[in-house]
Amino acid sequence: MRSSVPMRRLPFDSEVGGMATRYALITLDEATSTQDEARTRYRGGPLLVVTGHQTAGRGRSGRRWENAPRAMAASCAFAPDWPRAAWPRLSLVAGLAARDVFDFDLKWPNDLIADGRKTGGLLAESGDELVVVGLGLNLWWPQAPADFGALYADDPGPEASADHAGRWADAMLSRVDRGPEGWGIEEYRKGCRTIGKQVSWKPDGTGRAVAVDDEGRLLVATERGLVALASGEVREIR
Repeated sequence: MRSSVPMRRLPFDSEVGGMATRYALITLDEATSTQDEARTRYRGGPLLVVTGHQTAGRGRSGRRWENAPRAMAASCAFAPDWPRAAWPRLSLVAGLAARDVFDFDLKWPNDLIADGRKTGGLLAESGDELVVVGLGLNLWWPQAPADFGALYADDPGPEASADHAGRWADAMLSRVDRGPEGWGIEEYRKGCRTIGKQVSWKPDGTGRAVAVDDEGRLLVATERGLVALASGEVREIR
């Protein structure tokens, strides 16, 4: 359900944290899913929806997104001026933007790693002429499950969500402006920890990740030859 507290909405070219932005901003105390909110509220210009708590957030493959005690969920809806065939690269663009702002390691295709632990994740969805890219971050999680982490050892407070989301959205849209060939694939490759790792994927694939190609696909060397993975869950074999 949506928050009963009045939302704060900033117009295009407004300011967040003293910085000029290029999108409308809506902050909600609670939301079912920022992906759904951004899609529903989109009115023709870039829109960023942010909350500290989702009641029905989803991750990859429709999985439920678990909330840290202090978390940030943000979704940016926009109509990219890219050929539709290049849209799958946008999830990598979003990951690279998160690396720009928060210095994450990138686990292909959409996990964000800090100190070896999953600290955030990305979800890109598209339909018609609209793309909605979501970012979930654990800001503070004192008793996190194994393999999960958070950005801060101490609670940064409720105002951190909009600030962190705004910096990410600005970085992402700036890279989108560079176009489908200039957004930064070489930078992504340098920041992708999956390259060089032994990996597995369903139903029974295994191999060594050797590269990310220009289309954003993970190239894996297997006994059967080189395999190009366009999406799906890839696990690192330790």
